[in-house]
Amino acid sequence: MGLQLGGMYFEQTCKSYRIEKDSFGEMKIPADKYYGIQTLRTVVNFPIGDTYERIPFRLIVALGILKKAAAAVNKEYDLDPKIADAICQAADEVINGKLYNHFPLIIWQTGSGTQTHMNANEVIANRAIEILGGELGSKKPVHPNDHVNMSQSTNDIVPSAMNVALALEIHKSLLPGLICLCRALRKKCEEWENIIKIGRTHLQDAVPLTLGQEFSGYAMQVENGIERVKDTLPRLYELGIGGTAVGTGLNARKGFAEKTVAKIAQLTSLPFVPAPNKFEAMASHDDIVEAHSAFNTVAVSLMKITSDIRLLGSGPRCGLGELSLPENEPGSSIMPGKVNPTQCESVAMVCCQVMGNHVAITIGGSNGQLELNVFKPVIIANALRSARLLGDVCANFVKNCIEGIVPNIENIKRNVDESLMLVTALNPYIGYDKAGVIAQYAHKEKITLRESALKHGITAEQFDQWVRPEQMLGPK
Repeated sequence: MGLQLGGMYFEQTCKSYRIEKDSFGEMKIPADKYYGIQTLRTVVNFPIGDTYERIPFRLIVALGILKKAAAAVNKEYDLDPKIADAICQAADEVINGKLYNHFPLIIWQTGSGTQTHMNANEVIANRAIEILGGELGSKKPVHPNDHVNMSQSTNDIVPSAMNVALALEIHKSLLPGLICLCRALRKKCEEWENIIKIGRTHLQDAVPLTLGQEFSGYAMQVENGIERVKDTLPRLYELGIGGTAVGTGLNARKGFAEKTVAKIAQLTSLPFVPAPNKFEAMASHDDIVEAHSAFNTVAVSLMKITSDIRLLGSGPRCGLGELSLPENEPGSSIMPGKVNPTQCESVAMVCCQVMGNHVAITIGGSNGQLELNVFKPVIIANALRSARLLGDVCANFVKNCIEGIVPNIENIKRNVDESLMLVTALNPYIGYDKAGVIAQYAHKEKITLRESALKHGITAEQFDQWVRPEQMLGPK
């Protein structure tokens, strides 16, 4: 409703406006806005959701990058240098976020992203017109289609912008967050390499390991996640720009694709290359589906890690209580002194969102028809959201949880001493069956494993020699 009311307000009651025309008629455009009639029609026609569902900032930045690169290349052909330079200057302002308020459109629009693409064309054209001293909305001397969109189509620009946007988000948000988390977990592995604790399988007592070994599993999960994400990048780096409407390159100049992609690589410092098959690059988004599959796997890993840490920190007196998590804020409006594992819960909720995003992306990616996928806005919005959320929550988890975790040595030692599964160390000496009898007897009679062993023919010296937790941490 916010967008609808905003659009209707601008059209009907704005005191300062200009008139623009298209094949559907006239509309009043707010005089201080760089967008044009196509953008405003979309504001009016798609009053869906709230303002937070705007097209993501990173995609707008990517469109600015592509438009700047295209203008620079078109200048090498036959685009008037003054017009090309003005387009580049306007595109720079899109890239640095100065003009983001002139991009009001939401995700829920045409599946090709045409309206958002034209929003970019109109904003850049009108800002370029202003730079050159012209009148906004006049399309003179800069036309949004003829000049800003020269040698381009929505159908090759939007998919290319999607890849650029996601690659940038991966490098700026996701990978730094994951690397930060991996390093923090590795540091804990080193700090806790000699703290022996009881392992658990099926949530039941198992044989010992060190706290460092336990956290090494978490660190490896994150490290593998980093590599999975990196493995998807080569496909994201392939851009379909230059394919224009259906992949044939109609109305594009020879060499435009190669030169423009080279310019994009220069502007982003990322190794973008022309897609080897532009029909595939425009008709599908398998590259983004693949990338988000890696995000989804990262979410699965983080859910496991944070759930384990939450369990190990449960208590503080009536749970496992092997870890003391940082106490960041009060946890209850009724129970004084209660502190909750809020950072773990934050990570878990992000993981839930990413998994949900993956469902939407999977459905969207699988439903492209013929020469064009028409689920582009929802695919890229969800992918960008996942990358940003995962990157942010990893960095926050390190700062507000991982770095401040302290092992509760007393509880850890007591759990090791009381565990019946230390009986496993007796297997090589007395066999599985007899060891099982000793463990079950200790459990039934509520006595220690040592006491049970002595009642079943094991000497104290033998037990103390054979059952040593520090010797149960690896193969012999």
